[in-house]
Order: sequence, then structure tokens, then C-alpha cells
Amino acid sequence: MNESLKLKKMIAKFLGLLITISFFFLLSCTSQKKQAALSLEVVPFVDLTRYTGLWYEISRYPHRFQEGCVGSRATYTLRSDGRIAVLNECYEGSFSGKLRNAEGTAKVVDTKSNAKLRVSFFWPFSGDYWIIELGKEYEYAVVGHPDRTYLWILSRTKKMDEKLYREILERLEAKGYDTAKLIRTPQE
Repeated sequence: MNESLKLKKMIAKFLGLLITISFFFLLSCTSQKKQAALSLEVVPFVDLTRYTGLWYEISRYPHRFQEGCVGSRATYTLRSDGRIAVLNECYEGSFSGKLRNAEGTAKVVDTKSNAKLRVSFFWPFSGDYWIIELGKEYEYAVVGHPDRTYLWILSRTKKMDEKLYREILERLEAKGYDTAKLIRTPQE
């Protein structure tokens, strides 16, 4: 065999090996991301009757569907079919701005804990809504997504104690959330 042919075969083998290694590396990254998402723990149990009612948004991850929102709040109402009616509201731009709202439905997908829900604002699309922290008296809640792309800190009051807020942030960082991305929500 001539040297040129040997070199071409060696390069082809090397490229094949490189592609195989890259494929397994990418597969391993995806697997690690899925493993991290699976490891997000929810609270042990949510009494849905106590959870329903009015919640004020204290902070959130930025998302296009909430751009320009101030005074954001959510009202949850238990329906007779076991689902939860969801009403999200916020003011556009300022507290004197137009009141925007979005109505949806939440379905419990983990009846052992009631902490994992799927929320839909328009069929057939829905998203995970996991309650990952909840105050003993249901005075605050932290809602996340298993892949950590969504995060909300909610309170029954428009203001949250700053010490409690900082403690929540520390726990969220330990759970793999980037708390630097949180946006504080102005409340009247």
C-alpha cells in the first residue's frame, strides 16, 4: 500500500474515533442533565385546600410571557373535578398599566405528595409546576421546574421578610438553581 492510502485510512479511523467519542460525550451530558432534573425534590405533601387562594409573586426567573409585569399575583381555586383553576394577573409596565390575566388549569400528577402538577394555559400545551418549598403555615411557596428553567418565589403577602428570602435563596442554590437570574417583582 502506498503511503497516501495508509494516511487516508489512518485519518478516517481517527475521525471515526473522534465522532464516536463526541457522540458518547454528548450522550453523557444529556444523561447528566436528565439525572439533575430527576433529582429535584418536592415537598413531602401539599394540602391543596390550604394551598389554594391568592399568592403574590416575590421574584421569578425572566420569561417572555411575563415581560414588563409588575404586581404579579396568582389565584388558585380548587375545582369539583379535583383540578385547580389558575388565574395569573399582572399590570403592564406600571401599577397604573393595563391589568393582564391568563387563565389556566392545573392537574395533580403525583397524588402521593400533591406537589407535582402540570399547568396548561392553552391546550394541548402544559408545563411542570413543582412545589419545592412551602412554609409551615403556607405563608410562602417556591415553585420550580425539574430542569430548573422556571422558578417563582411566592408569598401570601406583598412583601417577604428579607432574612427568609435570603435563606430561601441559599437553599435554592444548593438545589442547583442560579439565583442571580431571579428578578424581584415590584408590588404596590
